[in-house]
Amino acid sequence: MNAFSRRGACPALSAPMQTGDGLLVRLNPVAGGPSSGGLSPKLLIALAESASRHGNGIMEVTARGSLQIRGLTTESAALLAAEVDALGIAVRTGVPVETGPLAGIDPHEIADPRAMAERIMAAIEDAGLAPRLGPKVSVVVDGGGQLTLDAVTADVRLKAVRSGVGVQWQVSVAGDGQSARLLVVAEEDTARDIAVAVLRMVTEKGRESHARDLSERQLVSLAGWLCLMSLREAPPSVLPDISPSREEITMSPTVSPISGVVKEKPESKLPISPPDGEMSGRTEGGASRKPIGFFSLAGDIFAFGIGLPYGSMPADKIIGLAQKALALGTSEIRLAPGRALLFLGQPTEANQSLHHTAATLGFVTSPTDPRTRIAACPGAPACASGRIATRDIAEAIATENADILDFTLHVSGCAKGCANPGPAALTIVGGENGAGLVVNATAKALPAGYRPGYDAPRGFSRVAAMIRGARYQGETAAACLTRLGTAAIAEMYQQE
Repeated sequence: MNAFSRRGACPALSAPMQTGDGLLVRLNPVAGGPSSGGLSPKLLIALAESASRHGNGIMEVTARGSLQIRGLTTESAALLAAEVDALGIAVRTGVPVETGPLAGIDPHEIADPRAMAERIMAAIEDAGLAPRLGPKVSVVVDGGGQLTLDAVTADVRLKAVRSGVGVQWQVSVAGDGQSARLLVVAEEDTARDIAVAVLRMVTEKGRESHARDLSERQLVSLAGWLCLMSLREAPPSVLPDISPSREEITMSPTVSPISGVVKEKPESKLPISPPDGEMSGRTEGGASRKPIGFFSLAGDIFAFGIGLPYGSMPADKIIGLAQKALALGTSEIRLAPGRALLFLGQPTEANQSLHHTAATLGFVTSPTDPRTRIAACPGAPACASGRIATRDIAEAIATENADILDFTLHVSGCAKGCANPGPAALTIVGGENGAGLVVNATAKALPAGYRPGYDAPRGFSRVAAMIRGARYQGETAAACLTRLGTAAIAEMYQQE
């Protein structure tokens, strides 16, 4: 057991990370395939009991669908690891190659992504890339369906798309489903090779690097190689935003960034044209559905998604929910990106009883619950770094202002912004001056205004009232915030 990992690394079971409330470990259970994240109710109960014995009793499901246990010491983390091993819970190691929580069982998915994920993992291993890649480098393989991975960021993402020749895979780099840069739409073998090529390029920049650190020249070089390969072997479709110009393509022998083997000189031809319509990869999918509620599987079977408010729950409540699920016949509980648990195998008529128990215990049972729009870290007093009681503030805002929460609100105990590293429409962040309000930026940004931490919900209510009064018919609260501007929002937040 390592003492603990540095901040910024992944706090795996064997390398816990120091946080404000002790050490934290992260597990990614695997059952029956890459990233399915499946546990039986009995195993989840045993794991929660172990978390209560050795940690502070707080368990979390992250935005990426990982399970976190908080409040450990160096000694208790070792005991927890031993108990997890004794339970026979297999956890993911190596470079994360993630598939959706319904992978392989969703009748609506375009393709089962598990085989592709396994092939990519094998290729990473064969190429010896795993020890050369940083701990947060990741790959997403999205088969589509009811629960896409559009909201999950990754260094490399592959998404199944339908085309005139069947199913192909779009390969993008550095981002989520909206922001990632699309490289190519290709057949399965080519898509796998391209994904590994990108990872190889990342290793060449150093172990701290990510796909976002690749230069324009590197991406153009990769696009040029793809274009040459497409002329020789036909299928990949290179999009124009990264393809080299006609003058940039050299027709001399080319070294593949995947294998390092010199390819034969192709005939001199123009680069292939970009695909149109659905084959462009731009028309598949849409907004990510929250993993909360009922999801139809084969026949009359349903999966039931239950959310953890702000991604966190006391272990005893997780035990209570899992015990009810066990009594109802649930066979498997999967972790889902979006801070949720998916319950599988229980008879359809048992779902309402499970729903009632979850709601009574305080879990999120509806995708429209306003708590799904708020990202909040443990905050004070749970975390020593927290300057404000984030969960109390979040609960008050969710209760009083649910009608205007059509945007992401981040409530952060300190400027580290652990619960939502990216920008949010509004962020309430704890600091020396109280609860600061940051507009359209991350928790690290300079707040536009402050008020006492205990009074932050009242300040937010004033902003909410301003939105209600200023919003045009049909205008979203998010659009209204943009129109009102930072100065007006900060002034209202600080108003007594």
